Amino acid sequence: MTGFAGKAAAIIASAILVGAVGAGYLFSGLYPVGADVPHTRAVLWLLQTLRERSIERASGDIVVPPLDDPQLLLSGGADYNDMCAGCHLKPGRKESDFSVGLYPRPPNLAARVDGPGARHADEMQTARRRFWVIKHGIKASGMPAWGRTHDDQRIWAMVAFLRRLPELTPLQYQILTARKQPEPATDGPVSVGE
Repeated sequence: MTGFAGKAAAIIASAILVGAVGAGYLFSGLYPVGADVPHTRAVLWLLQTLRERSIERASGDIVVPPLDDPQLLLSGGADYNDMCAGCHLKPGRKESDFSVGLYPRPPNLAARVDGPGARHADEMQTARRRFWVIKHGIKASGMPAWGRTHDDQRIWAMVAFLRRLPELTPLQYQILTARKQPEPATDGPVSVGE
């Protein structure tokens, strides 16, 4: 075998060998999947690149509504406190049991440096990205797809809150994230001290 046929056979044999070695490694269980062992540099780069490019493509056409309504900030704050702060933290917190135990470690969205998409200087691009991530989640990261249980308006409220979160003090955060308690129902006049 010489010329083209020999080269083609060598390429095919190499591909089969690489495939067999890859399959052997895959099924061997040798790759550590525990969250307490970081990925290799190559695997981490591959996964981060895949995630970033996928989110960028999927969120590119999302239309961002006005996010400066104070009601959005209030409703988004309460949801963030209930659903997100355990992993993504709140002002004055550097870590939580969740944030320490997850891998990859969730971004601290309360930090002054922007969370997901920190490299995106464009505020609209960051808002689109955050909306998409909150709505659809991230596979195998611990980030749930809140779009299964929350409508778009509620998700945009969380995005609006995230825009202001890094600016908040712990006290401001506590005020903005408190849920209003319902008034107790009464069936008539209430007398005190009887």
